[in-house]
Amino acid sequence: MTSINNINQFIDATMPEDTDNKFLTFFCDDQLFGVSIAHVVQIVGMQEITPIPESLDYAKGIINLRDSIIPVIDTRLRLKRPKTQYNERTCIIISTIGDLDMGFIVDGVDEVINSGKDLIIPPTKSTVDIINQYITGIVTLHSKVILIMDIQKLFAPSEIERIRQ
Repeated sequence: MTSINNINQFIDATMPEDTDNKFLTFFCDDQLFGVSIAHVVQIVGMQEITPIPESLDYAKGIINLRDSIIPVIDTRLRLKRPKTQYNERTCIIISTIGDLDMGFIVDGVDEVINSGKDLIIPPTKSTVDIINQYITGIVTLHSKVILIMDIQKLFAPSEIERIRQ
């Protein structure tokens, strides 16, 4: 597992044209996911979250990050996984969805991987499996199975608007 500071330094040093095949991997309920580093702004440790009354069950509230108010969601709850206690490995991935910066609470970050498009296998199609809307591929790397997630498709536009409010 790579430290948050090392990953943030890597993300800062990566030019936008170098991000096509680079993915930040993170854990959610013992499953390894990857998101394009093009959508990752930074990773921060857990901090105080101010809850917002009557919000979506997975919308944990807001944080103040360098004088910016960032809505934060619990990725476990969004993916319909069991709730768990946050610990020293739990962190928040700050990402941009459309024009909104949002924080995603994850169980822990793993590393940044470089995966050529030829190594990404399309997910199986199932008419009953909603997950295929935001899972765009599967990569096996160093005996790890990683589900590649398009974080831009994790929410319907109506959910984004509700989180924004």
